[in-house]
Amino acid sequence: MPMSKAEIESMIQAKIPDAQIELKDLAGDDDHWQAHVVSASFKGKSRVQQHQMVYDALGGRMGGVLHALALTTGVPPDA
Repeated sequence: MPMSKAEIESMIQAKIPDAQIELKDLAGDDDHWQAHVVSASFKGKSRVQQHQMVYDALGGRMGGVLHALALTTGVPPDA
């Protein structure tokens, strides 16, 4: 069962409350997403650590319920 944009955003914001999230459905099937997540909580963390935080927020749904996620992360300029 695919995940909707609202579900993905909700799960990420539950763990990373200040997250600014841009999502794009790449295939129109709610199963292949592109996400850009920006958060001050990423400051001082490596890209791998930032991605791990997002994957953790998705609660193990990567590769199962959520088939594919092309993820980029960043820190806001004022953080």
